[in-house]
Amino acid sequence: MLQNSFRPFFMAAGLWATLAVPFWLMNYVGLLVLPAGFDGLLWHRHEMLFGFAGAAMAGFILTAIPNWTGRLAVSGWRLGLLVAFWLAGRLAFLGAAWIGSMAAAILDLSFLTALTAMIARELVSGRNWRNIPVLVVISFFTLGNWLVHFEIIGIAETAEIGIRLSTFVLAILIAVIGGRIVPSFTRNWLVRRGAAVLPEPIGRFDTVALMVLIVFVIAQVLAPGHPLTSILAVLAGGLHGFRLLRWKSWTVFAEPLMWVLHLGYAWLAAALVLIGLAGLTEIVPATAAIHALTTGAFGTMILAVMSRASLGHTGRELTATPGTTVVFILATIAAILRVGEPFLNDHNLYAIWISAIAWTAAFGLFTILFFPVFTQPRVEVRQPTPAPNTGPNP
Repeated sequence: MLQNSFRPFFMAAGLWATLAVPFWLMNYVGLLVLPAGFDGLLWHRHEMLFGFAGAAMAGFILTAIPNWTGRLAVSGWRLGLLVAFWLAGRLAFLGAAWIGSMAAAILDLSFLTALTAMIARELVSGRNWRNIPVLVVISFFTLGNWLVHFEIIGIAETAEIGIRLSTFVLAILIAVIGGRIVPSFTRNWLVRRGAAVLPEPIGRFDTVALMVLIVFVIAQVLAPGHPLTSILAVLAGGLHGFRLLRWKSWTVFAEPLMWVLHLGYAWLAAALVLIGLAGLTEIVPATAAIHALTTGAFGTMILAVMSRASLGHTGRELTATPGTTVVFILATIAAILRVGEPFLNDHNLYAIWISAIAWTAAFGLFTILFFPVFTQPRVEVRQPTPAPNTGPNP
């Protein structure tokens, strides 16, 4: 279990996504009475970012680093300690009313701070300068958590900017990592099928699309209400939508492990456009736009990456079972309903409930289906025994 980072962290991400949304919903509708001073909305936003997404990010990055650096994977007691930090953070933020804000901050911040230091050590020791931008992104993600706790312990009113910083920095990470794996996996899959149409190679257009996204994120963090920020969001969304078209998304519908990657990236492009429209018009509610990014892009892409990486790194066939396909469909239903909820007026609470049930079912089923993958040894593919050499055929 502690030989590969994806095993404990992907399972933790699945479990926490399964538990955290029902917990928040029961608090939202008043079915769960919590201690005075417990901010349910802040808890929900914090835990979906730093608990759920943080675990998935740790599992993916720490699994990828050995391929980037050629160094041995983080495992054993070091990995176990990092998992313990993650769990302590979840319990601490939930029980801050009992243990105090300072103790909660120390326990919660230990996970991402240690993760960032560990990634920095591996990249620097391996002289892997190409992936230093990934370290920078993760460092800003971690800084967002520090800013949240600065407000909780009374240093400064920085929780909102901290949540905003980490949310949109995570969008950059999806664009960077997605921009590597989606076209690469698509190309490999199409080549094996003998397809004539292949994704466009990474080039200057991809660099421009990423640069515009980064400029938008800086503007969104510092001046979220400025019209220019909204215009940048629409521009970034359009560029990343066109980037996705360059990867020939229409060619991958036959394999759910492929189309879910493209769908996750499509949610990112759509979310950016919706965020821009929410700032420029009254047509799109801000909550619909942000949930297109979080429930849609983050939720879908994390499921897609966890599913594929878990199968690939355990020697299993890279194809979705019917159960895994159901997971992807449920997650999509959850995202569509959560984004559509503000438009339903008097029926919006039904949409929230059904979306939460679909989300919980998706990640609960994912955790059940992949539990053997996370806990059992790697599947070794046996090579067929060659026939004895009996001389030339007659």
